[in-house]
Amino acid sequence: MKREAHSASLRLVVLALALFGFIHCGSAQLQVDIKLKRTLYVSYEPILITVSMTNLSGNPLPLSDANDNHWFGFQIETLDGRPIAPRSVNYTNESLVLEAGQKLSRTVNLTPLFPIGEFGGYRIRAAIYAATLKRFFNSPALNIEITDGRPVFQKIVGVPDGMPGAGETREITAMTHRLPNSTQLYLRIENKKGGTVFCTHRLGRLVSYGTPEIILDQKNQVHILQNAAPKSFLYSHIGLNGEVLQRKTYSQIVKRPILREGPDGKIQVIGAQEIDPAAAAAKPAVPSLSDRPVALPDSATDAPADEKRPNQILAE
Repeated sequence: MKREAHSASLRLVVLALALFGFIHCGSAQLQVDIKLKRTLYVSYEPILITVSMTNLSGNPLPLSDANDNHWFGFQIETLDGRPIAPRSVNYTNESLVLEAGQKLSRTVNLTPLFPIGEFGGYRIRAAIYAATLKRFFNSPALNIEITDGRPVFQKIVGVPDGMPGAGETREITAMTHRLPNSTQLYLRIENKKGGTVFCTHRLGRLVSYGTPEIILDQKNQVHILQNAAPKSFLYSHIGLNGEVLQRKTYSQIVKRPILREGPDGKIQVIGAQEIDPAAAAAKPAVPSLSDRPVALPDSATDAPADEKRPNQILAE
């Protein structure tokens, strides 16, 4: 009996080792990795994830949708194991061929694809299906946390006649959120009655001792002036459907600049000089030690690790 039990155990070990070798060998055919800029996000803001695929099979590897299997996708679940289904499964991926040794990367915004706006933790994997190999290749998992900021401005307004969504209401909320190396200012516009979130824009850095100035114009559009660094200010003009109408950087002249409505009803920045990004990039200023400068969003300088983002993130 002991010899039979030992023999059965040995067979199980050999089978497990063989299975591990198969999985290891199979996994080596296509290496899939994912990368996020950070792990802490405000609810409904863009979550940009970069997926990298490396063909280690030694041969060209065609990637295309097959039956119900999408060759490019994600597996998302809560930290307690509850799977999160995509908002829609009716999508297609353009076919391609990954040459031997080739590495391909693509960046995707998960926010419109998956309902991950609820507060809490989520586990994310990329899933790549190779039809010729008849199997999925998954990336290692990354965890993120969805939270919300501290409101500093909140108002419910109507959408004027002649504008998209006329007659509806919009709840405008500006909030601050602390990241590891900076405090960020966010703006969310939503129609709670209709269950629609039009945007959650990360407007950029806010100095810890500053308070953003926020006013609405005659069309109820949002104008924000925030102190992003010593003597540097960011101005944002946002429409009621989340569209970014203007983004400008200003330098303080003497006193702290302010927003003021002109005789024509237009909002102006008073007490500051607009900075031309092209001129600043061509001839960067040499700051003094007392200025302690930091990189601003959309500036020509490199941003800290938690600040880097695509140039058009505000438009997503």
